[in-house]
Amino acid sequence: MIIVQDKLVSDDVVEQQFICNLSACKGACCWEGDFGAPLEKAELAILESIQDKVRPFLSPEGIAAIETEGPHKWYEGMEDYGTTLVNGGACAYLTYDVLGIAQCGIEMAWRAGEIEFQKPISCHLYPIRVSKYEHFDSEVLNYDRWDICAAACQLGEKEQVPVYQFLKTAIVRKFGVDFYEELDGAARFLKESNGGI
Repeated sequence: MIIVQDKLVSDDVVEQQFICNLSACKGACCWEGDFGAPLEKAELAILESIQDKVRPFLSPEGIAAIETEGPHKWYEGMEDYGTTLVNGGACAYLTYDVLGIAQCGIEMAWRAGEIEFQKPISCHLYPIRVSKYEHFDSEVLNYDRWDICAAACQLGEKEQVPVYQFLKTAIVRKFGVDFYEELDGAARFLKESNGGI
C-alpha cells in the first residue's frame, strides 16, 4: 500500500498496466455484473436533475427502466446506491454506437454540451474502485481485476501504461491535481527503488 495525502493506494494501481480496449471488449463492464455503477451521494441528485437532457441519448429500454425504477436504486448486495439496470442486466444509461460498442448516454449528453456532469465517477475511475477504510476514516483505491478486461491488461502491458496513468483524468477529477502528482511521484520512486521494474 502507498499512502498519498490521506488515502491508501493499492500497489496494483501503480504496478499493473491497463488501457481500455473497447474494440475488443465492446464496453462489457456496462452490461456485466450484478449491480449498477456505484454512485456517490451527491450524484443521486445530479442524476435526478439531468433526466430530461439525458433522455434523448438513451435506448427505449433504458428509458423504460428509469421510468419504472427511477434514475438510481439501492442495491442490498452492494450496500450502496447504483445506476438502474435494464431487467437486472445492462446499465439503463447504456447505448451502442454503430460498431456495437457500449456508450454512456450520460457522457454522450455531456459531450454534446447538454449537461455539465460527465458520468458517475465510479465509471470514470474504473478499474480503480474507491472504498472507505473505516479504521482510519480514509479511502482506499484498489485495482479491480475482472476477466472481461483481459484485452485491456494486454494492451496496457504492450504500451507499458500503469493503471493510474491511464486514469489520470479521472483521478484528477476525483482527487485533484496535487493528489495525482504525489501519486505519480510515489509510483516513480517505487519503480526506481525496485530497479526500474
